[in-house]
Amino acid sequence: MNARWKLLSALVLWAAVSSSAPTPEPPLGQSPRYCNPLPMVSDAGAFAAGDVTVIREKGTYYMYCTGGGTWISDDLVDWRFQRVPNVPVAPHVVKYDGAFYMCGNDGPLFKADNPLGPFTEIGDWQNTPDVAHGWNGAFDMDIFVDDDNRPYLYYSGRGVSGIYAVPLDPNDLTRFAGRPTHLFGLDRDHVWERYGEMNEYPDVAWIEGPWLQKREGTYYLEYSASGTQWKTYAEGYYTAKSPLGPYTYAPNNPLLRRTEGLVTGTAHGSIVEGPDGHLWQFYTIVLNNPPGGRRIGMDPVEFDRDGNMSVRITDTPQWAPGAVADPARDGDSGSIPVSINKVRAMNAGSRFSSEQRGHYAAYAVDNSSGTWWEPGPADATPTLTLDLGPATRFDVVQLFTVDSVRLLFTGGRPFGRRRAASTTATSAPSATVSVAALPSTDAYQFKIDVSTDGDTFATVLDQSANAVARNTIFEELPPTRCRFVRLTMVNWPRTTPLGIIEFTVFGRPAGSLPAEQPIPGAAS
Repeated sequence: MNARWKLLSALVLWAAVSSSAPTPEPPLGQSPRYCNPLPMVSDAGAFAAGDVTVIREKGTYYMYCTGGGTWISDDLVDWRFQRVPNVPVAPHVVKYDGAFYMCGNDGPLFKADNPLGPFTEIGDWQNTPDVAHGWNGAFDMDIFVDDDNRPYLYYSGRGVSGIYAVPLDPNDLTRFAGRPTHLFGLDRDHVWERYGEMNEYPDVAWIEGPWLQKREGTYYLEYSASGTQWKTYAEGYYTAKSPLGPYTYAPNNPLLRRTEGLVTGTAHGSIVEGPDGHLWQFYTIVLNNPPGGRRIGMDPVEFDRDGNMSVRITDTPQWAPGAVADPARDGDSGSIPVSINKVRAMNAGSRFSSEQRGHYAAYAVDNSSGTWWEPGPADATPTLTLDLGPATRFDVVQLFTVDSVRLLFTGGRPFGRRRAASTTATSAPSATVSVAALPSTDAYQFKIDVSTDGDTFATVLDQSANAVARNTIFEELPPTRCRFVRLTMVNWPRTTPLGIIEFTVFGRPAGSLPAEQPIPGAAS
């Protein structure tokens, strides 16, 4: 009997170890990856500016954002844009009884036969006389359809008032089927909910952006605080056993929160089942600059044995949905930024063609969305060369295998006010071609070259004919061992001056050379 128990215990232990072992890493360069912020296609007058809802219909994904229009994807990685009229601020779309309903901030309810419309107005909840029960200029609406096909409306009040819910008439979604229920408001003990970059306002907040997700009989109600203008903008959740509550504050809140780096102010989003069968969280990203500038992010959702939900926010290349069996556990592809702060006085091999006072070249690699590099106004082909090697010639020369790049530009319609253009150049441009002579384009066009010695460069990515308009770009590179990486801007949209918020090179260490190597271009 003891032998049987020992064998059974060994089998159980083997199964536990096997189930927790990481899956083999997909081959680099052959399996798709994504990187936040997502590189969303833009169109004249339409940009993916947060407050994101993603739905799935017959294997195709449709994304609706503040900024207008609809983005379409088959895999959650590659998105194409299609203009759709009547998309409001903070749009929400849901399928109910074969039709698609769209609502948003302070606006009417629209209906269509398919996710791309045309959406026709069918009513306006703002005429509902229920101010005493929370309906007072409500916004950030979310229609949830339960398993029994009963529809509910979740919405935000104003300021600290919080989140409300009301059942809708199954035969007419423009009508309430009961009185609104107040689910929760600001709790000043939840410090992350408070207003301010340091959450320093204990009695001020905007509780907004509800999204209801049901899993195994539990209702997960996401919400956002402290306000979309702060890097402390974050997302939390409550749980309940019925759509109208009572709701209990989750013990591992906040669900999404990051205040440093390029992915900050992570909140107001939605959850959708990906093509891999896993749940994926989409969320707004709040930039430091331009004021009100926003982007879109996504990462996989996971649940622990107690049903607590969590999301690991990422800002490095991750395996795309379907590339690994467990994206929450094994999604990190292992590539790290190798370019941060590589334009400094001691990195003598780093060079640039021009910069403007207050918008220095070093700002393109400082891992901050609050600064940007702005070349001189006459610089027709701005270049930035990064020396990935050591800080001094007394260190070994570190080489890297670079495999991808990310570019964030200041172009695009910000949620708030626009930035003012700079006009003062601090160094002469190296280009001989006039900026005015360049052909008009809506896209950012560039090249990436690499070198081991700083003298002979080879092109590893040529986007000089790119015609796809994006203000965030992520591109794979053929894995290449090098020390120097050079960015050359070939052309760009002329709606605003060229501003590069960040140029990130991703890769891995790939050996070193002996110390005291001559620095290319440096005086002897």
